[in-house]
Amino acid sequence: MAKSKLISRIGALALAAALACTSLISASAATIDKATIDMDAKAQLSIYKYDFTNAKKDGVWDEDSYVSTGQYDAKVNEVLGGTTRTGANSASSALGNGQASNGYAIKGVEYTYLKIADITQFTESEKDGGRTDSHIEVLYAINKVKGADMLAAIGLADGKNSYENANALDANNWYYQSDVLSAALKAALEANSTTVKNSLEAYVKNNGGTAMPETNEDGYSNVTGLPVGLYLLVETRTPEMVTGTTNPCFVSLPMTTVDGGMADGSGNQITTGGQDWNYNVVLYPKNETGIVTLEKTVREAAKDTGINNASDVITDGFTHNATASAGDTVEYQIISTLPTITSAATNISAYTFQDVLARGLSYVGGTNSVTLEFFTDANCTNKVTTWKQSDGKFKVTREENNDGTHTMTISMTDDGLAEINTANTAYDNDNGKLYAGYSNYTLRIRYDAKLNSDESLVYGDNGNKNEVVLTWKRTNDTYYDTLIDDAHIYTYATNITKTFSDGKEEQTMFDNVLFKAQNASDGYYVIAQLNEDEGIWYVTGHTDKEASATAMHPVEWNGKKGQIILKGVEDDQYIWTELETANGYTLLKNNIDVTITSVDDANRPCDIYSKDTLGVIQNDPRYNFPNNEDYKLANIPQKQLAHNYQTASATVDGNDVTMLDDEMDTDSTNAIAPLTVVNTRVFITPMTGDRGTQALAIGGVLVFCLGTSAFIFFLVFKRRKEQEDKYTKILNKEKLKKVKTCPKSERTKVRRS
Repeated sequence: MAKSKLISRIGALALAAALACTSLISASAATIDKATIDMDAKAQLSIYKYDFTNAKKDGVWDEDSYVSTGQYDAKVNEVLGGTTRTGANSASSALGNGQASNGYAIKGVEYTYLKIADITQFTESEKDGGRTDSHIEVLYAINKVKGADMLAAIGLADGKNSYENANALDANNWYYQSDVLSAALKAALEANSTTVKNSLEAYVKNNGGTAMPETNEDGYSNVTGLPVGLYLLVETRTPEMVTGTTNPCFVSLPMTTVDGGMADGSGNQITTGGQDWNYNVVLYPKNETGIVTLEKTVREAAKDTGINNASDVITDGFTHNATASAGDTVEYQIISTLPTITSAATNISAYTFQDVLARGLSYVGGTNSVTLEFFTDANCTNKVTTWKQSDGKFKVTREENNDGTHTMTISMTDDGLAEINTANTAYDNDNGKLYAGYSNYTLRIRYDAKLNSDESLVYGDNGNKNEVVLTWKRTNDTYYDTLIDDAHIYTYATNITKTFSDGKEEQTMFDNVLFKAQNASDGYYVIAQLNEDEGIWYVTGHTDKEASATAMHPVEWNGKKGQIILKGVEDDQYIWTELETANGYTLLKNNIDVTITSVDDANRPCDIYSKDTLGVIQNDPRYNFPNNEDYKLANIPQKQLAHNYQTASATVDGNDVTMLDDEMDTDSTNAIAPLTVVNTRVFITPMTGDRGTQALAIGGVLVFCLGTSAFIFFLVFKRRKEQEDKYTKILNKEKLKKVKTCPKSERTKVRRS
């Protein structure tokens, strides 16, 4: 019969590299006492967890060249357990969960162990060609009842492939060679790792397994005082950065030493392979790490003449920056790549979005105003399912903050998390053997908001910000990560200053002036409303009928008369028409073309990510890797998260104008496109039927008549005066004759008469 040889090479058990332990194994000659197991001795198990994913990407680790041995290796500690990881700026490397670790150590991982078998030595007689020989080997006795579920999970139900001759001696146990157990576990994991991991993790927990302490800032965990035997080791809790749990493995305590060419802490080569039983087993289980993604974009709704086709395509008009008019509806989308889920230990325990709208924006409410969609691809073309609020798989709460902003929180319920973690519809191909639930799916959240028609909006280059923060956790919910992104809505204003050529500024004159505005880019007329207290017109809507458009008149604003300030226009071409003006003044010959243009400002990158103190990897240049299909950290398209603020410029009838700051919000520049409209006096053209010229003509006639009358009166008066003077002369002559001829006594009387 075939002979078996005990194989204790940890690499065959899907374990990774070996690392730091406080007690070191030195080279020594084989001795009888070390070559046999002390069944009364106590063993210890040490684990070091390192981020091999990023260590490899940083070029500091080649896992293919390393042989795991179950012993401490100073070289590994030096490379991966050093104080600073490659590219880090500080002695301690911050983790995305707000914790700090040394080097590439992973903090917050929990392992659970369970003794599943005793180590036995089986001896039997064997006949070969008429010669009787003895057969001796190490076997592992697994209780038929307690070990049934474990054996079934790895394809060894009912004692399949156990050692029959040994089984015959014991009705309670199945006896296995290490080769059989290792090969069965490996094959089962390769066939369907998710199912096997979940089964074995549950088995250990349900049968009294003991959890080791969580790995510390050095990635280290240790347990002592363990009885001799064969143990099943599984990963049961992980921080959010761990994307895939370590494969469950069998660990023999003690185990025969393996020479992997490593050295002890003094640099001495360790050459004890195959010589000793090692009671202090050091393991370096491999985890893969990564984070989720987050991106926030916005577009003007098609019903409000948005630049899109109203399709579900994520690139149809959706950008980090958009412009819209006051009163318009804008459509937001939040896209997030869900984390890798490989077993229950990597399940998501929380996935929450906190979305904050600027004070000038308001959420559009309703029972199902928020929807969640799940896709198998990053482009959101292959939809798996859609969740509505009424489905009960997520909750939406809204509140107004003290500063006038609004916050909407979207959080997964227990039912929603259960579907994300375990849905068997996630993969209908080979990936279902590796991943669970909605692993690596793309989540798309959609909702609408409306721009307010008042002073709460920010006009100009500062924009109206919409910020979203994603907080997520795995099974070790002490550890969490945050990601942050934002989008901006920009809107602007036009200021028409109306004057008259003669400098008159009576309000009654301005009351007779009317303007209408048409958005020539989108083909609608502006509807606006005047805030009497502020003296500002605000866009409230739009219409395709000229008759329904608002006729705006100048008002007094900030002590200045003749102002038409229209706030809430987008970056489009607007045609202004002067419909009426004050009496006696001339209308404009043509319409006025006011065009506002907004572009990305390369000098003002959006620094939203600097606010995220926990999601450090999102912004870490070390992890900006090209896109691939492995859904690891390398697949995170970091560059799509970068974007700039916008800046605006304006022209009036094709001529550049300097945009003004908003005097109600002086921090925001390039907010208002200014222009001045001057009306001149009409020409005086009598007999045209014009009321003004008729009045002038009548006035002229009156003046002529009055002048003629005065002249005639003057002539009559002059004629009469001449006659009176002539008569007086004649009379005086007659009196003089009487005086000369009468007696002297009567002369005085004659003179007086």
